[in-house]
Amino acid sequence: MWMRVYVVVSSLALVVLSTAAFRQASRPQNLGEITVERINVVDANGTLRLVISNKDRQHPGIIGGVTIDRPRPVAGLLFFNDMGDEVGGLAFTGQDRDGKGAASGTFTFDQLHQDQTIGLRYSEGDGKRRAALEVWDRPDTHLGDLVRALNAANAIADPARRQAAVAAARQAAPAGHTRVFVGKDVDRSASVALSDAAGTPRLKLTVDAGGDPRIEFLDEKGQVVQRLPQGK
Repeated sequence: MWMRVYVVVSSLALVVLSTAAFRQASRPQNLGEITVERINVVDANGTLRLVISNKDRQHPGIIGGVTIDRPRPVAGLLFFNDMGDEVGGLAFTGQDRDGKGAASGTFTFDQLHQDQTIGLRYSEGDGKRRAALEVWDRPDTHLGDLVRALNAANAIADPARRQAAVAAARQAAPAGHTRVFVGKDVDRSASVALSDAAGTPRLKLTVDAGGDPRIEFLDEKGQVVQRLPQGK
């Protein structure tokens, strides 16, 4: 008799504790401070939507269900859309190498099924710095086709054949061209450059490192056809 009572009471207690644990887990918690190497944020159906990672565990990127076969030693945040495709993010590097500094920072937004179409980018190396807002014109093709071709090429064991296959895959893929550049270049000039669909600059507004301004009109070959003021 007492044994039956004990079993019933113990079972009820286990159910109550389990229910309380689930309820507690579903409530927002203030953890104060945590130290992690990577955090994956997913939808209720398991679709990956955000990765926060150090440089050692960063996601290599995925599009069309194909994971890119590459190392990606950068810390930052990567965003993924409703289909689980990577669509841009924040990434930062910075270190001293042999007494020379090298750094980069990017904040990019990707076109659907393609690479970045707008971004804020900063880079530094050997004392030369570049910082700009850039806009790219991407093709309508699916980037997953290029990723598959590059993954297959990178799997080739022979270094010479692998390098040739990678180059061929990139050559066969439709190019993406820079259409807008607004920023500071390595020559310390500040400029706005507007390019045509082939990526050729056609209009440039520049203030050079010495403070002299100019406006340039260029033809389809990138040659200056008019400059204001003349002679600058």
